[in-house]
Amino acid sequence: MFSVEVPPGGWFNPPNSGVAVPAETHLEKGPLDRQQVFELTRDLLADILEIEPTAITESSSFAEDLNADSLALIELVEALEEELSERSVGFRIDDEDLEDLRTVRDAVDYVHTKLEGA
Repeated sequence: MFSVEVPPGGWFNPPNSGVAVPAETHLEKGPLDRQQVFELTRDLLADILEIEPTAITESSSFAEDLNADSLALIELVEALEEELSERSVGFRIDDEDLEDLRTVRDAVDYVHTKLEGA
C-alpha cells in the first residue's frame, strides 16, 4: 500500500475531467502564432545582447546588424529551447540547422515551422 500527500497549494480539478492534478503542474499554453514567435525571439535576443527590442527587426542580420557572436546565438538557442519546451515537448533547434539562420526572420521562420509540425 502507498500513500499520497496533497501537494502544497492543494489540488486543482480541471472542470469535467474527473481527475485531480496538482495545481502547479497544470499549465496550458496555446500554440504561438508567427508574430508571437518573432516577439519572443526579439525579446530574448534583446536581453542577451543588452539592446532595446525596438532595435531588432525581422530583417536584422545576427552578425552584421546586431553584432551577435556565436556565444550570443547559442544563448538564444538555449533560451528558445527552454521557453518553447513548455509548449512543445522536446522542442530543439538542431545544431546542423544553425548555420542557415543568418537573420532574425530565418530564426522566426525556422522556429514557427518546427512548432507547427510538433
